[in-house]
Amino acid sequence: MTILYFVRHAQPDYRTGNDRTFGLSEEGLEDRLAAKKALADIRLDAAVSSPYRRSRMTIEPIAQERGLVIATDERLRERDKGEGSCNTHEMFRKRWADMTFHEQGGECLQETQERNIAAVQDILQKYENQHILVGTHGTALCTICHYYDPSFGYEEFMRVIDYMPWVVRMEFDGMRYVGRTEIAWVPKLFHGVK
Repeated sequence: MTILYFVRHAQPDYRTGNDRTFGLSEEGLEDRLAAKKALADIRLDAAVSSPYRRSRMTIEPIAQERGLVIATDERLRERDKGEGSCNTHEMFRKRWADMTFHEQGGECLQETQERNIAAVQDILQKYENQHILVGTHGTALCTICHYYDPSFGYEEFMRVIDYMPWVVRMEFDGMRYVGRTEIAWVPKLFHGVK
C-alpha cells in the first residue's frame, strides 16, 4: 500500500512577491504546526512539493523533523490564473461546471488536473509501498480529489476553500486508488491573490 499525505499550504502572505514567491503570514507560520502535529505519529519516507514557496514552507517543519529532503516537482504547482482572473463564487462555479474554461493566458482545471495527476502517478511508481508527504495547493489538490472521486466538485471545493493548511491522506494499491481521508485542517478566510 502506498500512502500519500497531501498538505495544502497554510495561509499565505500576499503583501509582497508573486504567486510563486509568496511566503506564509504570521498566522500561517503558526498554523503549519497543526499539519506537523496531525502527522506526528505517521510514518513518512519521502517528501515532494510544489516549487511554490508557501507549499515548501508549510511542510518544512515536518520534513526537517524526519530528516527528509524535500524534492520539488514543477507539475505540483497551483493553477496558472492568467490575466484578469477573479475569485468570485460565480467564477468558481463556472470553472467547475466546465473544467476546460480558463481566463486569458491561464490554465483550466482540466489542465491543472492533468499535470498534477501525472506527478502523482510518477510519485506512486517511484515510491511504491512507501508513505509520502506532498506539499500542494487548494485548487491543485481539489482537482486531484476530483480525478479519483468525480463527485468532488464545486460544492466540495467551496467547503474546503478556507482550509489552510488542509491535510488529506490518499491510499493506493499500486496505481489503484483505494480511498481518501481528511486528517486535519485549519479554517482561514480565503481572500485570494490581491
